[in-house]
Amino acid sequence: MRFRPDKTFKIMQITDMQEIPAVSPDTLALLEAAVAAEQPDLVVYTGDQIKGYGVTYKGKGAALEAAVAETVDRLLQPVTSRNIPFAVTFGNHDRQVGISNRDQFMHIYKKYPTCVGELAEGGACGGTYNIPIESADGSGRPVCNLYLFDSGTDAKGGGYEAFDPRILAWYRKTRDALREKAGDFVPSIVFQHIPLPEYYHVLRRVKKSEKGAIEAFRTHKHEFYKLGETCAPGGVLLEPPSIPDKNNGEFDALAEKGDVLAVFVGHDHKNSFVGRYKNIDLGFTQSSGFNAYGNRTKRGVRCIVLHENDPKHYETYTRTFEGLVGTRVTRPVFDYLTAKAPATVDAAIPMILKAVGAVAAVVLLAVLLAKFL
Repeated sequence: MRFRPDKTFKIMQITDMQEIPAVSPDTLALLEAAVAAEQPDLVVYTGDQIKGYGVTYKGKGAALEAAVAETVDRLLQPVTSRNIPFAVTFGNHDRQVGISNRDQFMHIYKKYPTCVGELAEGGACGGTYNIPIESADGSGRPVCNLYLFDSGTDAKGGGYEAFDPRILAWYRKTRDALREKAGDFVPSIVFQHIPLPEYYHVLRRVKKSEKGAIEAFRTHKHEFYKLGETCAPGGVLLEPPSIPDKNNGEFDALAEKGDVLAVFVGHDHKNSFVGRYKNIDLGFTQSSGFNAYGNRTKRGVRCIVLHENDPKHYETYTRTFEGLVGTRVTRPVFDYLTAKAPATVDAAIPMILKAVGAVAAVVLLAVLLAKFL
């Protein structure tokens, strides 16, 4: 990859399409409109391309792989039809379909000539690699660098897996090799699916009674949050960051040499913001798929613009369905209901308990009325 002659480079992040074989026309409309409007130099898919859980993907072996490949082909069409390079990593739901992330990468995505990147050595999962962005002058000098990390899947017993330490070892080795080639640490951006525990440091803990307070769970159980002071204007926090219970030191590794400028994730579909903790920007990008829950017509994509003449600074903004396509969706009732549904099992439990309590109260009242009336 290389900077344009005007020394800019535009990345589009697309995350959480979470699609099924009957791909939503609204998802396709958003993707087509976004790519057509922005004409990115590279598209980065950051996981949950497919809804791997459930029963929509049929068969086993080659038949299952063909079914997934057909869905992926439709999702990639706005990019592949324009010969735009793309890179892909994976979320917690992709492998749940029954095909490993490595096999999806090699057997499905790498069949496209515009799919860039080679998987990291050392068994560091199926969606981990880096993409240097070279100078526009054709010298081959890396000016910026992108890391894609496979951040894992659901943990046994609930929550999410801790970040794989093998990826951190590979990252340090790659970071130092880039320094040798460039003469200094290369400004880099990380893309992965699941947020780091440090995302809570860009939020502000508030009282439950404060308007707009978002309830957190697991390691932050009984805590409530809003966006913090370092978050850029216009950010959206509508659900708590769903982080691993165990912190394996990913942030500390990324922060130790100052090469990583930012981390951008997906996973929590309704969130879209960028805040700063220590020397790294921590960003969320909202989901783009209409066959899973999301922030209705504010589903969208994120653009990031790099500058060769100022590689340590970048610009970022989002493009939404309502801004690109409009406010009408093909299944408004489904869209409304999924927007109101709990995003995780942890979020669903309090709602279930309240519902059970309400039913129990009605039953008790009926028993008392029958006894005394």
